[in-house]
Amino acid sequence: MVQILMGIAALLGGLAVAGGAFASHALKDKLSDRALEIFETGTRYQMYHALALLLVVVLLTQSQAAQTWLNSAGIAFIVGTIIFSGSLYALSLSGIKWLGAITPIGGAAYLIGWGCLAIAAFSFKS
Repeated sequence: MVQILMGIAALLGGLAVAGGAFASHALKDKLSDRALEIFETGTRYQMYHALALLLVVVLLTQSQAAQTWLNSAGIAFIVGTIIFSGSLYALSLSGIKWLGAITPIGGAAYLIGWGCLAIAAFSFKS
């Protein structure tokens, strides 16, 4: 699982950088300021959670006891990124307003991931 999560973290981080560059250069003159801001919020949260996923990977190598909670956190961060950032990208590029209603589901997945990470902290043996 560590290799899979690490690979996904690297992919999400790289795509966040590419998405930010794409927004800054290719979309700058094509989207409204608000749509560009929405797109950039997606890339920012994607990068935050790619880094959080890397933290999960590091922690997975440190503890056998917390593996279930850490794996759950990793999966929640991935799902959150797909739904939260994905819906923001789709909203900003398409202008379809109802896509914004999906975004909080991704935010909830992020919160679940952070909650799982907090629970995992209590499973560590020092």
